[in-house]
Amino acid sequence: MGFIKNIFGKKEDGIQVCAPAAGRLVPLSEVSDPTFSDGILGQGAAVIPTGNQFFSPVDGTVTTVFPTGHAAAITSADGVEVLLHIGLDTVKLNGKHFTIHAEEGQQVKKGDLLLEADLEQIKAEGFDIITPIVICNTDDFAEVAMAEAGDVETGDTVLILKK
Repeated sequence: MGFIKNIFGKKEDGIQVCAPAAGRLVPLSEVSDPTFSDGILGQGAAVIPTGNQFFSPVDGTVTTVFPTGHAAAITSADGVEVLLHIGLDTVKLNGKHFTIHAEEGQQVKKGDLLLEADLEQIKAEGFDIITPIVICNTDDFAEVAMAEAGDVETGDTVLILKK
C-alpha cells in the first residue's frame, strides 16, 4: 500500500476506490468491449482477477445487484457511483457460475464480499473474465486517476478521484 501512497500522496488528496479482487490492474482502454473501453459508462480501470471472490471497493450502499450475479453497483459515502462488472457479456450466462452475497440497500464496507464467480467455468464457456470497475458518475469529478498497472491485491487502491 505504501507504494501507491508514493504515487498519489496522502489519502486526503482524493477519494480512493480499491481493487474488488486480486489480479492484474489494467487501463479500461484494454477492455475489448467498447462500452467500457470507450468510457461510455464512465472512467475507471479493470482487473483481470485471479480469485473467485469480489469485494466492495468502497464504503457505501449497494444500489444494484443484477439478478444474474455478474455485476453490482455501490454508491460510496462520498457519492462515488461504482459499477463492478465481472467479465464481458457474462449476463448471457443468466446467473450460471455466479453467487450473490449482497442485496440492494445493504450498507457495505471496503472488503465486504459482494459476489462470487467460478472463473474457470466462465472461461471454459468462452467468456473473458476481465472485470471493469467503472465510475458511473465520472462527470461529478475533476479527475479519475488510475494507479500504476500491474499486480494488485484485494483492497489496494486502484483509482483516486478528485472533486
